[in-house]
Amino acid sequence: MAAAAGHLRGQVVDPLVAPAAICRAVMLGRAAVVLTSAGAGLLLVPSLWPVLSVIAVTVLATVVEVTVLTRHPAVVRRALPVIGVDWLAATGILLLSKGGMAYFCFAAGSAALAGALLGMRALGIWAVQAAFGFAAAAWALRATPYSPDVAAFVMAFPMLSVLAGMGGAVAVAALVRYVDLTVEVAASAQRSAAADERARLARELHDSVSKTLRGVSFAALALPSSLRRHPALAEQLADTVSRGAEVAAREARQLLEGLRGDMPDRSFKDTVHQVCRSWQDGSGVATRVTVACAEPGVAVRYEIVRVLQEALTNVQRHAFASHVTIRLIQSGGLLELIVGDDGIGFTVPEELGGLQSQGHFGLVGMAERARAVGGHLRVRSFPGAGTVVTVCVPVAALELLTAREMMDVIE
Repeated sequence: MAAAAGHLRGQVVDPLVAPAAICRAVMLGRAAVVLTSAGAGLLLVPSLWPVLSVIAVTVLATVVEVTVLTRHPAVVRRALPVIGVDWLAATGILLLSKGGMAYFCFAAGSAALAGALLGMRALGIWAVQAAFGFAAAAWALRATPYSPDVAAFVMAFPMLSVLAGMGGAVAVAALVRYVDLTVEVAASAQRSAAADERARLARELHDSVSKTLRGVSFAALALPSSLRRHPALAEQLADTVSRGAEVAAREARQLLEGLRGDMPDRSFKDTVHQVCRSWQDGSGVATRVTVACAEPGVAVRYEIVRVLQEALTNVQRHAFASHVTIRLIQSGGLLELIVGDDGIGFTVPEELGGLQSQGHFGLVGMAERARAVGGHLRVRSFPGAGTVVTVCVPVAALELLTAREMMDVIE
């Protein structure tokens, strides 16, 4: 839905869309019915010219009206002139068909057109059209006597105008409500996605850049007094400030790269393949990627993509691997990301927190990301035997997050 929302926020849907669409549908549908009725009449009447004339008028009127409506949809604002022109075409068909079936079909379409343009305000027009239809039915019955049953059937035709008019009015009202609701849902989804992005960015800044900058700030505050009392310490603090600034810049760059890495309007499978392909091009390490899972929620897919990026970064920095396998599968109620390499490996401590003392800060951050979406991280590695990092997220958590996002859209 993010791609569909596009730039809907702050935009107003043209109110002419719904009536113009319904009017075109009415004209085309009416033409099909009238032409079918007139075509059947070719087999029943002795003279073909009146029937052919009705067909010609119907085709000409439909082509002209649909063309004008397509090129100039604003014409629906001039409802009465449009209805008047259409009524002239109906009168021509009445005179040519002498009150035949083709006229009543065309008149019903004219009433539906009036309903689409004016809504229930067209009630007076429908009444006039119905009266005109009764007069046409009486004319047809006088010209060609029918049995009482057929006569009663013919006299019921004029009421089709009222019913068709109401149908046109209801159809336009329903379409307008549907378009408005669709736009509102899309706009709500866009606002919700923007709020999620802001919250995620704030969390990323707090977890990485802000902590580093806080340490730099403490070192900078202690620097002036150290310059006077402990020059050697001041030199160390200055080096700390310099290295901290570099770390903060690197973390900010990684954060921006991560935000660009996951594009919600792209499928999860394509995103994963793009991340792996870019990493392979930059590192020169061969990769094999398998993605066999459903599309996760926005929050889950973001964290999974960031874990994947961090795992690949660790391989490039520490593993000295020649081949990496990435698998994303969904089975047994779990969504699993598995990243394995054939590198040098390392000894995994009993507690994952112990990895910090070994300099593996990335693995700790990956574990925190997994917990953020209700999952967990496992690391299996031995010296000389490569490393396998597995992130598991419960499918129930995926469904819960998706439901929450949908509630945000509805609200």
